[in-house]
Amino acid sequence: MASLFELPVSKVKGVGETTAALLRKLDVYSVGQLIYSFPRSYEDWSNPQPITPFIEGVVLIKARLLSPLKTSFTQKGVTISKTIISDDSGSVELIYFNNRFISSMLKSGEEYYFHGKIERTLNGLRMISPTFSPVGSHLGLHPVYNLTMGLSNKQMQRFVREALKLLPEKVNDPIPDFIREKYNLVDLRTAIVDIHFPKSKEDMEKARYRLVFEELLTLNLGLRSIKSRKVTSLPVHVARDFSGEFFKKLPFEPTNAQKKAAADCIFDITQGKYPMNRLVQGDVGSGKTAVAAAICYTIAKNGYQAAFMAPTEILAEQHYNTLSKFFKDTDVEVVLLTGSMRESQKKIAREAIEDGRAQIIVGTHALITDKTVFNNLLLAVTDEQHRFGVAQRTKLLSKGKSVHLLVMSATPIPRTMGLVLYGDLDVSIIDELPKGRQEIRTMLIDSSKRNRAFNFIRSEIEKGRQAYIVCPLIEEGELPLASAEEYAAELMLGEFSDLPMGIIHGKMKAAEKEQTMRKFSSGELKLLVATTVIEVGVDVPNATIMMIENAERFGLSQLHQLRGRVGRGEHSSYCILVSDNKSEDSAKRLSVMCTTSNGFVIADEDLKLRGPGDFFGSRQHGLPQLNIADLSDYSSISESSEAAQDILDFSPDLTNPCLKALCSSIKRLFKDTGTQMN
Repeated sequence: MASLFELPVSKVKGVGETTAALLRKLDVYSVGQLIYSFPRSYEDWSNPQPITPFIEGVVLIKARLLSPLKTSFTQKGVTISKTIISDDSGSVELIYFNNRFISSMLKSGEEYYFHGKIERTLNGLRMISPTFSPVGSHLGLHPVYNLTMGLSNKQMQRFVREALKLLPEKVNDPIPDFIREKYNLVDLRTAIVDIHFPKSKEDMEKARYRLVFEELLTLNLGLRSIKSRKVTSLPVHVARDFSGEFFKKLPFEPTNAQKKAAADCIFDITQGKYPMNRLVQGDVGSGKTAVAAAICYTIAKNGYQAAFMAPTEILAEQHYNTLSKFFKDTDVEVVLLTGSMRESQKKIAREAIEDGRAQIIVGTHALITDKTVFNNLLLAVTDEQHRFGVAQRTKLLSKGKSVHLLVMSATPIPRTMGLVLYGDLDVSIIDELPKGRQEIRTMLIDSSKRNRAFNFIRSEIEKGRQAYIVCPLIEEGELPLASAEEYAAELMLGEFSDLPMGIIHGKMKAAEKEQTMRKFSSGELKLLVATTVIEVGVDVPNATIMMIENAERFGLSQLHQLRGRVGRGEHSSYCILVSDNKSEDSAKRLSVMCTTSNGFVIADEDLKLRGPGDFFGSRQHGLPQLNIADLSDYSSISESSEAAQDILDFSPDLTNPCLKALCSSIKRLFKDTGTQMN
């Protein structure tokens, strides 16, 4: 099988250079890649229906051409070919557009199966451009493939059939026999043939289950291999756990989820086999900072230093203030280091860091400059991991010896994707909100109610509160939408001309954004018009309204992050989604926001409705392109994870001879990501 991935697709009968060029647009370069271009769906050709009684929608009929197709031309040069087909129950007008070969393909007096949509018109029933096959050809499920301009589904079916003829009778199966038997998997050759041309729906489902299982198993083992290779040093363990002592000092009782996440981290830094490499993922307001503070406290009380790096200065200052309050009545010294501090201030901070007086250091990229020298750094904490590049994280870790890494993220990731996305991190999830956390009331309106929403915003501001209005980004060539700058200008000149307003968007310089956020945070600005740059930002407890224009343009997880900017204080808070999109899909998505505030439930729904691309593009985040598996399929991911562990228990380094084909599959899957697999 592996050799077919080295055989050019032009070796398939009927594939010339022109067709090969079209297939390359589908990332099909070899015979193996063509065979692994699985159908995206199937047409059901198993049950022909009579023409009448009329059944609305897509149907399969068996009918005879009553006369040859007649072709005419419109003034714009479009060819229209028409004829009448019939069975014993009735007749249908058949129409094809711009198909110069159709007259020679359909013969008068012959019977065919036609698959397509029947429509009722004033002149009777008609079918436009249905697919067809001669009577006597294979019924059942017909594969439908991803195509490109110039390549038809019938051609693709023919090329795949020819490619399958090159498949050896005995295919070297990458999944070992003991795994196939345990999970009731058909062999690889059977799966490949039946996924393309199944004899029954049951055969197709067995083939699909097997191929999905194999792909997820290969992905899982590949990511575990990457994770094991990232461990380059032995850990430095701390002697005592001080997290319980820290939690007792808090003015509130931590949730069980916070305690569990802290316990995971403490185990890593006191008993782990390797330096900690852990992600603490929690919903907006779940208390991740308190967990990080408990770990920092333990590190400091054991005589080491902890560095806490945030993506922006204002966020770093917020963390500094929060940690300073946490450690107010302790002997732990917290220091702030940011780029905008005066040189004299930075000098004092760096001296305290270098001589060890500063035990917890909060800052921005200033922490990783050559001028910043740590005395005995043992813990690095990064907030909102996706805001930092790998090089920046590595630079921070290089500031000490065998430094433990704690990553925090408030971006909800579906549990299915969490099993595979974080191949280099152990994951702890905080899935409880602290007692007393404000519930944010969310409502969906259309633009006809916008003025009422404005009146509500004004009434809240008159009470001393603040509000956000968010607009989506506009890409070149798109239809006009609410542009942040134009929208802000309209509001400043009209509805809210008497209120201090600010604007913030991605094209502004970092210093300008910081200044605007400071003014809003301090209460100097009452209303902030923004794009999604505020999705991850500072706490403004006084902000109680989040209004989001063109809400259908955002992913649910993004909407949830934006909503999390309010509800951080003692006052009731609201999220207003504005959308004129009446599509069923849009209504279903936005209704989820109005019925739940659980970020992980929302993330799961978003994955089902929009697919994994809304969370992470596979190319950007190092995940290989999957052919058939679905990252929202929790059952298959769980089973394949279990099977991966079975294989590692059998052969921890995957060197057993029966796993040779599986190792080749892992290398092939990760080849395009630039990751070199052993």
